[in-house]
Amino acid sequence: MQGFGVHTSMWTMNWDRAGAEKAIKAAALYKMDFVEIALLNAPAVDAPHSRKLLQENNLRAVCSLGLPEQAWASVRPDAAIDYLNIAIKKTAEIGAEALSGVIYGGIGERTGVPPTQQEYDNIARVLDAAAKLAKQYNIELGIEAVNRYENHLINTARQAVDMIERVGAGNIFVHLDTYHMNIEEKGAATGIIEAGKHLKYIHLSESDRGTPGYGNCPWNEVYAALAAINFKGGLAMESFINMPPEVAYGLAVWRPVAKDEAEVMGNGLPFLRHKAEQYGLI
Repeated sequence: MQGFGVHTSMWTMNWDRAGAEKAIKAAALYKMDFVEIALLNAPAVDAPHSRKLLQENNLRAVCSLGLPEQAWASVRPDAAIDYLNIAIKKTAEIGAEALSGVIYGGIGERTGVPPTQQEYDNIARVLDAAAKLAKQYNIELGIEAVNRYENHLINTARQAVDMIERVGAGNIFVHLDTYHMNIEEKGAATGIIEAGKHLKYIHLSESDRGTPGYGNCPWNEVYAALAAINFKGGLAMESFINMPPEVAYGLAVWRPVAKDEAEVMGNGLPFLRHKAEQYGLI
């Protein structure tokens, strides 16, 4: 997962043949090392087609998801295991290296009260089963800590590390996101240092999820902390431009956060790459 990548939501959230062709072609033009593919409907994805496109364009891939309500791990662990089994196999068929994101729950999952021990017990059982299957396919699993408004279960790097250490599987890693960290961590460096050796993937997202470099994210602190832990994982640019209603609802994206793709990729991407070079990360 090393290198610089981009979440394919920049071009599409519908990973059908047309969406895959559009996103992979565009990512290759921007000379990305990898793409992050949102598996919103894993069974429907034409994996051989995606794999062929990736190979033709010399791109690697990571897949990501949030569990649908009918498969929330905290309350429906058996359904979550079944859902992740499908997603893991599809990830392997695509030729991607990892399945990450909110693999422990749903985007928009909140009970209105603090998490219970039973919820965490269920999640641990699900992740244990998923890690065992993923290992058979040489796939790694990432736990993304997201903000309290999107999920009530794992909001900080420390919580993600605690779950990983509880499960004890060698193929589960921490996935951080600067947008969520801006809300939940005591400081950007704090979350990165807390994750330490477990951190293998990070979303580089502005404080408003728009164009990087045009918000309040403390980028120098972020990159300095990554350099301090000798980070060797994936640096994935994530800015939301084309959100279908069902996804926009879960993420609470009610207005345009950037003018268009040209603004984000033309200004934000060079900004992030320059910072990564400045701190010796690429």
